[in-house]
Amino acid sequence: MPPEEPVAPDAGSDEVAAGPELARAVLDAAKVRRAGAPPARRSGGSPAGGRRRRGYTGPGPDPRDPQPFSAVLAQLIKVRGWRKPAAEARIFGAWEAVVGAEIAGHCRPVKLEDGELTIEAESTAWATQLRMLAKKLLAQIAAEIGSGVVKKLHIHGPATPSWSHGPRRVRGRGPRDTYG
Repeated sequence: MPPEEPVAPDAGSDEVAAGPELARAVLDAAKVRRAGAPPARRSGGSPAGGRRRRGYTGPGPDPRDPQPFSAVLAQLIKVRGWRKPAAEARIFGAWEAVVGAEIAGHCRPVKLEDGELTIEAESTAWATQLRMLAKKLLAQIAAEIGSGVVKKLHIHGPATPSWSHGPRRVRGRGPRDTYG
């Protein structure tokens, strides 16, 4: 802290205060500032009267400090109203964390529309198992993502190849031994 210049005891005198007079002058000036009166200008001082800007000084946390990216992103999502789209995206992006590693290894989310999540299982056996666990899955998703994002589950087995192409279909037994 730079040493302060001596303050004149009277505005009209040219002598410089020292020792106890200087201390008395500084104390009087502090009392005047505390009472709300405008501070007296120091001789040779700054036009602001030596006042320092208050606010963000000191060792404590400060809103101007660097923030973690996750905190900034969470604030942006909250301010912009992206909570629901972010939750929906998390279902697809973090599927294993949402439902668990074992279940995620045997199924995948396909689409989410109007609160209805379509899940495709790797086999019909897993599709049946997931249908029995539907309430538990909904509870897990609600706990991990938030309630109201997924309201209903549509679970189906693996997609079989379709042999019919085009808008018209002919009824019949379909393809048989065409490879041998």
